[in-house]
Amino acid sequence: MIYRLTAWATALLALPATSWGLPRTSRTTRTRPSESHPMSQAQSVAAHIVWCVIALSIGAACAEPTPPQGSEPAPTISTSASSPTSSSQRSPGDRANIADGYGNAMVLRETERAQCSMRKFGDCVDAAIDTINDNIARFLVKIPLLALALLIVLAAHWLSKFLANRLQWLRIRSDNPYMSGLVRTLVRSAVLLVGVLIALDLLGWTPVVSAVLGSAGVVGLVLGFAFRDIAENYIAGILLGVRRPFEPGDHIAVEGREGKVISVNSRATVLMTMDGNHLQLPNGLVFKSVLLNYTRNPRRRFDFLMLIDGSQSIRRAQTVAMAAVAEVEGVLDEPAPSWAVVEYGAAGIQLRFFGWVDQRQNDLGKVRSEAIRRVKAAFADADIEAPRTVYHIVTNRSRDAHELGAIIEPLQNGGIDISVNRDIDLQVAEARQQSETRDLLTPETDKTSK
Repeated sequence: MIYRLTAWATALLALPATSWGLPRTSRTTRTRPSESHPMSQAQSVAAHIVWCVIALSIGAACAEPTPPQGSEPAPTISTSASSPTSSSQRSPGDRANIADGYGNAMVLRETERAQCSMRKFGDCVDAAIDTINDNIARFLVKIPLLALALLIVLAAHWLSKFLANRLQWLRIRSDNPYMSGLVRTLVRSAVLLVGVLIALDLLGWTPVVSAVLGSAGVVGLVLGFAFRDIAENYIAGILLGVRRPFEPGDHIAVEGREGKVISVNSRATVLMTMDGNHLQLPNGLVFKSVLLNYTRNPRRRFDFLMLIDGSQSIRRAQTVAMAAVAEVEGVLDEPAPSWAVVEYGAAGIQLRFFGWVDQRQNDLGKVRSEAIRRVKAAFADADIEAPRTVYHIVTNRSRDAHELGAIIEPLQNGGIDISVNRDIDLQVAEARQQSETRDLLTPETDKTSK
């Protein structure tokens, strides 16, 4: 179709050129017909015919050739000037054959493209299969090394269990099962890690392991900063288990918080306050703070303050009070009771008395309470008066016996309970039995069973 349009366009462009052979006349000078020469007109007609023939020849030369009858049309277009016929002389059947030929050529071209794509896909599949075969071959070659590496890991696992369960030096401080288990876990992990590293070095994967360990170190550093408080409490709990500044059931005070120890877990130290409440203190706080243990030393001192009137004899008051304190059941003879004058003024004389109690046998609070009662009764019996805030006049010093009996308390010891108070100890024992967390402490002596 393109060649046909080109032929006709060439013919149309060639037609104006035929006017070149015609005589030109001036616009200003007109020649009359009678004055024109007869030979000039004949030459003009002949030149016109010649230019038409040349234009048609050029158009025919640009047209596509007509394929011969009964043969396949050529897939390519011929531009030869020797075409026997022009496009205007082709029949509709010839044009249909030409169109079919072009269609077949396009189908052939697409088929070749598809075949080329299939060949490329086949090449890719072949390359993938070759790669898989190479990997399988390398894996088969490394099977003995893999088996040996697996045996090394299994041997390291068995050796770690043997060391954790058999060696005597791993059972240091066996009274603390948490620390003993922690040491066993660390030893097992270390031995197993060495075995895994040897196996990986045998397989040639050491660079990969180094990269993984480096990444794990960076991640561990980031997590350490993120969970610093948790890590601090965990490490402090381990150190408390190693140092053992207290045992379960001990009466301790930390930062003004007082109670008896229930347990120490990986995060906190659990206390039971003297009024029966559970108190959890972070291990980091307990480890760094000043800790007061009332139970570690079984002997504990108590003291109390007594006021007497300024007119009374201090020596006499001291003698009476010391005798009364020494007679209290539960007060130790060694160290012996003592006393001190705290202050003397218009308000009276302040006397402080001291005594010692064995906490394993007697309760400190009960013994102190009984000592105060006995001193007050002894002062009343010895007419040692306390300071008065109201002045009064006494006209008769004699007193009735019934009046004296109503004021002065008896000095007998009968019916006085000075035994150790086990209420909190029983609650501590119950809380320890109900606790499901792992305890870092184990009592050296069962204080709660008494």
